[in-house]
Formats: sequence, structure tokens, C-alpha cells
Amino acid sequence: MINTHAKEWASFVALGDSFTEGVADLGVNDVYYGWADRLAGKLADKYCTPDEPLRYANLAIRGRLLTQMVDEQVPRALELNPALVSFAGGINDAMRGSFDLDVKATELEYAVRELRSGGHDVLLFAFGDPGRNSKVMGLIRDRFAGLRSATLAIAEAYDCYLVDFWDKEIFDDPGIWDADRLHLNPRGHALVADAAMQALGWGNSDWLVPNGEIVRANLPARALGHMSWAKNHGWPWVSRRLRGASSGDGISAKYWDYVNISPRA
Repeated sequence: MINTHAKEWASFVALGDSFTEGVADLGVNDVYYGWADRLAGKLADKYCTPDEPLRYANLAIRGRLLTQMVDEQVPRALELNPALVSFAGGINDAMRGSFDLDVKATELEYAVRELRSGGHDVLLFAFGDPGRNSKVMGLIRDRFAGLRSATLAIAEAYDCYLVDFWDKEIFDDPGIWDADRLHLNPRGHALVADAAMQALGWGNSDWLVPNGEIVRANLPARALGHMSWAKNHGWPWVSRRLRGASSGDGISAKYWDYVNISPRA
């Protein structure tokens, strides 16, 4: 069954790709912040003290595929021995021509089984329907739907916590997305942190209520936006694929070791 029981976790390690690294949510000193950092702060505020802060590590690196997360991040998480682990991935895999749902579901289950066998609580993410706002991304909607079904089944089988974005209309708001249309901006990452708090038993569903009416651009503005996106984001992404490069090449994990997160006054 899906776990919803709130606990006072003394340590939290986040695994994943750009979503968990926090890309497009720029913090101080040009370091990305992101929902996982925000969640760590919220958990610390809930039950930690200055003398007993939350120990937090973030092993996520942009561009990482599930195989890389399993090979590089899961072993490190096991070394750190956290009370809570978040695992979010598969989007980069689904956007590649070589995508195989059975293979990716198996990798996800392996990661969760390894983490759960070590006694760690696990927070999983089922991502949203890409076809809601993009006809192009809608072409691979079935891949996302398959990953979601696998994630839900694994969460049930291994008693994990789960955040499910599939039918959440609030993520249709262009105002929570970065200009690249792939990453959430600070508002979006704040929403995810609230969603994770609810999934972990520490929050409520207030985050589902839009903060004002969703405003969509008119047709001419959308056309100009498409042209700008293709030049500044679409073509660079295609170019990396053709060269076999990744946005995460040469990037190190933000917090490979624990940092202490104290409650804010």
C-alpha cells in the first residue's frame, strides 16, 4: 500500500536528475535550489531543532538516466544510510528513441528494492501527462503513462510514499514553468515541495488550488514563443543528442555528503 504516515526523519537524501537537482530554480551563489532543498527546509521547520538539525544530501545531476542513477546514486545513498530517500527519474529515458518501458520499470524497481531492503523510507514521483500542454510531447504520452503505472505499482508493492502529478491541472499553468518548458521555475519547485510534504503526511492539499486564474498567451504570442523556444532550447537539446552529450557532463552532485539544515526562526 502507499505509505502516508508522517515521521520525524533525521536524515534525507534526494536522488534524481535535473528535476531534483533544482534546475531553473536559481538560489544563492548561482547554485540551483529546487523542491528537494525546499522540502528539506520544510521538514527541518516541522520537527528539528538547532541542536538536532536535519541531515540532507542531494545526489541528483541533470541529464541522468535511470541506469546512471542506479549505478551511481543508489550505492552512495546506501552508504549515507538516510532515514528518507526520494527517487525521481525516467523523464530523460522516455525522451530517447531507445526507450524500453520494461527495462526502465525493472531498473526503477531494483532501485526501490535496494533502498527499502536497507530499511529506508522511499518517496517516489509519478510525473504528469505531457500531452496536456504540448502536442509534440503528446507523441510520447504513452511512455509517460507507462512509467506512471509502473511507479504506482512499485510504490504499492514496497510501501513507498508517492507524489502523483498525472491529473493535476495546476501544472498546466505556464507561470510555473521555465522558458525551456521542461523545467519548473521557483514557483513550480515550491509547489512540488508542498506536494511532497502532503505525500509525506506533513501537509494538506492547499497546494492544489491555483494562486489566481491560469493565464494563457494568445495565438500570436504563442507563435513567437514557439520560435524563441526552438532557437534557444529546442535546437541545443537536439544538438546534444546528435553529439551523444548530456547537460550533466562534467557536473558534480550538489551535496554528495550531508549538510545540516536547521529550522528557520
